[in-house]
Amino acid sequence: MPYSAFDHMPFESVQIGDALIRVVFGPGAFDLPSQRIVDFVRQSAHTVALYFGRFPAPAARLLVLNTTSPGRPIRSGTAFGYRGAAIKLTLAASVTATDLDRDWILVHEMSHLALPTLPRRHHWFEEGMASYVEPLARAQAGLLSKERVWADMVKGIPQGLPQTGDQGLDRTHTWGRTYWGGALFCLLADIEIRQVTDGHRGLQHALKAILGHGNIELESPIEPLLEIGDHATGTQVLASLYGRMKDRPYPVDLAKLWDRLGVRIASGGIEFDDTAPLAAFRVAMTRRLRVLTRNRVTS
Repeated sequence: MPYSAFDHMPFESVQIGDALIRVVFGPGAFDLPSQRIVDFVRQSAHTVALYFGRFPAPAARLLVLNTTSPGRPIRSGTAFGYRGAAIKLTLAASVTATDLDRDWILVHEMSHLALPTLPRRHHWFEEGMASYVEPLARAQAGLLSKERVWADMVKGIPQGLPQTGDQGLDRTHTWGRTYWGGALFCLLADIEIRQVTDGHRGLQHALKAILGHGNIELESPIEPLLEIGDHATGTQVLASLYGRMKDRPYPVDLAKLWDRLGVRIASGGIEFDDTAPLAAFRVAMTRRLRVLTRNRVTS
């Protein structure tokens, strides 16, 4: 699974720029028409293509499975690359259109396609990148409010901080350090790149360059990918930050970071201070991108 399913079952085609996604439905029926689910796949793929400048794989396959067991409406997703870019997505039979509109899982899994497959010790970068990119991509596509983006970061990022006994991202394979620790690395890198380049470059530019080198179908250690990203931004931020975080705890004062970004926790939710020192970078991270063409994205 999921590759065997694609050889024997009918499929729906989703075209995103030059990329073609082949969507196969497993056994069982959904309450929603299948076309509504295909439209959800198209929207998610378009969201990811906006962020990376193109969909991460010229040919990808998506297996949609059906379950009637109790649980969340969008149950799980897994990305694969060893026989071509592919995703397995499990939905509840009773999934609704509202559930699909609120989903983050498929954008997360499609983001995985944009990064070469890394060794286990670097799994934090795979999961951290997808966890960090997903809300920003949805905000840039107009599917998620900037308030929700930063509320979730303020809630989630502390789970990625080093705890007692931590040995750095490469050596500490807990859930929090893998997902949120990786996302923290991406956030710190994004901000530092923008500081060094006076706002002209960010992590998004680095990740686009890494995708230009290869996607999930390629295997690679992390070091050459960080070098590609640094070359694209004209900095040494990724390599330097990795050196600080890979094999030792790297404490971060999150309260100070949120304050410098102009993110305030208020009784009614999240409020923004656009006079904060790094507020312009925060605004740029979620700025709406409107048009994806074959060669460019416009805001």
